Amino acid sequence: MVAKAPILGRAKTGLGRDIGMARAADPAAAALLDTIDACVEAVGADHCSLAPEGALASSARGDEITEALRGWHVLGQRGGELGERLAFAHADAPDLPRVQIGMDTPQVTPALLQAVLAGLGTHDAVPAPATDGGWWALALTRGADAGRLVAVPMSTATTGDDTVEALRAGGLSVATGPVLRDVDTVEDAALVAEQAPWTGFATAWRTVAQRSA
Repeated sequence: MVAKAPILGRAKTGLGRDIGMARAADPAAAALLDTIDACVEAVGADHCSLAPEGALASSARGDEITEALRGWHVLGQRGGELGERLAFAHADAPDLPRVQIGMDTPQVTPALLQAVLAGLGTHDAVPAPATDGGWWALALTRGADAGRLVAVPMSTATTGDDTVEALRAGGLSVATGPVLRDVDTVEDAALVAEQAPWTGFATAWRTVAQRSA
C-alpha cells in the first residue's frame, strides 16, 4: 500500500476544502484502517507492505493505525513525483506477485483484492479502474515493471488509460480489474458511505456529515 498519513490539515484535502481540513482527518484515518483490514484479511499481515507519506505517529488515530499495522513491512517512501514513488514502493517490496493499493477506496473487500490478484494467473498486469479515470489498484507479476509508472501523468482523467498504454508498450499483457469509486469529494464520500455502511469510513463520515449539517 502507498498512502498519505492522515495528519490533521494535510489529509484528504479535497474533502477538507468543503468540510474543513480538521474534519477531514478522521474519515481519512478510518479509510486507511479499513484498507489495512481488507489487505490483512486478503493475504495476511506478513505479506503486506506500506510506504507512507508523512509520520503515522502524528496522524489522527495514530495509535490505532500503528496497532493495525502489526506484522506489516513499513517502508520509507522515496522519490519525487507520484509515479516515481509508486515505482520505488514496488522495488522496495518483496519481488512477488503483488497488488498495490492506496487509501481512497475504503469500500474495498478482501474478495476484490483477491480478484485483482487472480488476474495475474493469465496476465502480467491488472490495473483496476477508478470512476474518475485513474486506477485504485494495480497488480503486477514483477515489481520491476512498476518502473513504467514513472512516465505516466498521475491524478488525471486519463491516468488509467495512460497506465494501460505504458504497460502494454513495455510488452506486458494487461487485464482489467473491477471498477471502484475513489473518495475525493463530498459526493464520493456520501456515495461510498451509503454503499459500504459496514465500514469504519462510513461511521466516520456519518459523524462528519451530522456535524456539518
